[in-house]
Amino acid sequence: MSESPPTTPVCYRHPGRETYVRCTRCDRPICPECMREASVGHQCPECVNEGRRSVRPARTAFGGGAAGRHGYVTKGIIALNVLLMLLSIASDRGGDAALGGSGFGGLMGGSTPLTNWGSVLGLAVFPDGTINGIAEGQWYRLVTAMFLHYGVIHLLLNMWALWVLGRSLEANLGPLRFGALYLIGGLGGNVAAYLFSAQNSATAGASTAVFGLFAALIIIERKMGRDISQVIPILVINLVFTLTVPGISIPGHLGGLLVGALMALVLAYAPRGRRTLVQAAGGAIILLVLLVLVLVRTAYLLG
Repeated sequence: MSESPPTTPVCYRHPGRETYVRCTRCDRPICPECMREASVGHQCPECVNEGRRSVRPARTAFGGGAAGRHGYVTKGIIALNVLLMLLSIASDRGGDAALGGSGFGGLMGGSTPLTNWGSVLGLAVFPDGTINGIAEGQWYRLVTAMFLHYGVIHLLLNMWALWVLGRSLEANLGPLRFGALYLIGGLGGNVAAYLFSAQNSATAGASTAVFGLFAALIIIERKMGRDISQVIPILVINLVFTLTVPGISIPGHLGGLLVGALMALVLAYAPRGRRTLVQAAGGAIILLVLLVLVLVRTAYLLG
């Protein structure tokens, strides 16, 4: 009885390719195209993918994703603000959107059709006879206002602060939590502007959210045991600037500072065992309180 000749092993993914290399995990033959470098030997693509699924992704000290170190959300927000500034200038045909107007020695820029549409405004009658404002149902203004600016100087000041503060906070919190902090802080500042500004006074700018980031940076850095002595003077200077320079929304800045601090406390001090749940619930409670305040102010204006 004759013996059959030994069979040459072939790649399990490419049967036409002979190979003598085997996956170190599943022991199946793999060709050079299917080989994936491992700490010892090579692995097949399926074992590599399975290993990735079983590895817990890296998290920050506050439960966020490690992708925050790339600053994608910070860069995205800056890009959105710049884009809307360009659209604002384009909407103001021959106007003073970029460098004219009355703010900060004439450099802060004037209003444009886009800022008129998206700024925080309680209730006002426009020159064309239409009634506009948050009390009229234009609630989107509470969000859009934090992405619009009165001129290039206004934009550059806020984007510089966002670039400095945002990258550090996003790296510590992760993209999702940082994005929530930015939006809730900015919304809090805009709600404060709606509550405490004249009903026909329009305000806009990312500074409501930026002041929230200032407060958050102090709280987060303090929680991590880091020195905050360099941050405090910068915040104080900005507060003095807010209180002394005409045309700046004091309620908006202080409201963003307060709400940003509250959200940062929720993110920083949520118990580790139920961190995500407490953080989400805390953010939802802050949003609910802001909603109630908007409803109260709206009822007052329409009453």
